[in-house]
Amino acid sequence: MQKILIIEDDGDIAAIERDYLELNNFQVEIATDGITGLESGLHGTFDLILLDLMLPGMDGFAVCRRLREETDIPILMVTARREDIDKIRGLGLGADDYIEKPFSPSVLVARVRAHLARYERLTGGQRKANPELRVGNLRLNTVTRRVFVNDQEVELKNREYELLQFLMLHPDMVLSREELYEKIWGLDAMGDNATVAVHINRVREKIEPDPSHPRYIQTVWGAGYRFKGQ
Repeated sequence: MQKILIIEDDGDIAAIERDYLELNNFQVEIATDGITGLESGLHGTFDLILLDLMLPGMDGFAVCRRLREETDIPILMVTARREDIDKIRGLGLGADDYIEKPFSPSVLVARVRAHLARYERLTGGQRKANPELRVGNLRLNTVTRRVFVNDQEVELKNREYELLQFLMLHPDMVLSREELYEKIWGLDAMGDNATVAVHINRVREKIEPDPSHPRYIQTVWGAGYRFKGQ
């Protein structure tokens, strides 16, 4: 049974979230403040975290930042705040999605299921068995979501990291733009898949010794991209 951590100080909202998730066969634990929620998230075993933004003790932004240093499980921020800057900030800290209050409980459950399925597709069940991926001078840790080149850490944005991780988990496979767009962007797959090419170029700039002649992420003309595993 998959386990969800709810970090929410409003008892009524937390109870609604818990009841609907339990009805859909999830196991649920609730933390009512940011500090307790962070401790639970760091030391418990969860498949997904529902994180309120406005929390006593430590706000959702700080909790998300700290969790992302240790775990790569999906984090869905639940908030009444609608400002775009808050959403951008939360996503920039590593949150996977935003759910605005008030929300439909059935929509909440659907989003939880979708992100759990997406996470499983991205990791391919390999994260626990082998948390570190290494090719040449490139090293990626799937638990801490940190990437190193020549033992120097490089900063990747959320989608850049997920794209690189997916490619490294499928070495030497030719993957089309359409396949990558569906796997990485998932729920947000409503735009132009040229987005993939843009993100590929950004990742190359950060990890390749010579981005104009990539050693790791190779273009297969007319077909897509391939991560060179050896």
